[in-house]
Amino acid sequence: MASSDFTVSKVKRELGVTIAETTGLFAQVEKVAPSELLTAILNRSGRLGRLIGTEKAKSEFLIAPILAEVTARLNHQVSLFSGTEFNVDAEKGLLGFCDFMLSRSPEQLDITAPIVTIVEAKNDNLKNGIGQCMAEMVAAQIFNNRAENDPEGNAEKTIYGVMTTGTSWLFMNIIGSHIQVDDREYFINEVDQLLGILMVPFRDDSIGITHGF
Repeated sequence: MASSDFTVSKVKRELGVTIAETTGLFAQVEKVAPSELLTAILNRSGRLGRLIGTEKAKSEFLIAPILAEVTARLNHQVSLFSGTEFNVDAEKGLLGFCDFMLSRSPEQLDITAPIVTIVEAKNDNLKNGIGQCMAEMVAAQIFNNRAENDPEGNAEKTIYGVMTTGTSWLFMNIIGSHIQVDDREYFINEVDQLLGILMVPFRDDSIGITHGF
């Protein structure tokens, strides 16, 4: 079994988490205006991604440019991984290849904690892949705790997860054994909100945000 085999019910049953839909989970997050470059890319290539309509096209023309913008706006102190193997706990089935992952490190050679998981929805339906995203958040939680010499997760830091079709985005987090799923979908025309939320895990005094380039 791999992370991609998890359903929501299997996550609850086998990984011992509780799940709740939450209103306005990221409603107060500060928006981040897209750069002129990202705006131009989404106007040109993003249109192709929508017209072609395949998961591969949306991944290349919609999702990747937005995530690349996040790394650039955070002064490349955050790295981006795509299609990288992420094996954390074989006994629990927390292994496989991630669609995308953001790591709070400038190092691009290896995944470094802490991390954020991004899962591309299957068949243009955000519900197809939520279980995988939740499982990857649990895997990220274990990975981060190991890196911080806190295998029991006593610090209970927030781990973030993202589901996206490219045109619609759904955000969630896990604290301890409790997963919260924002009950609001965000859309590609709200890219300033998408950027703001995607930067939440990395907003602290040690990483400056570039406000334009």
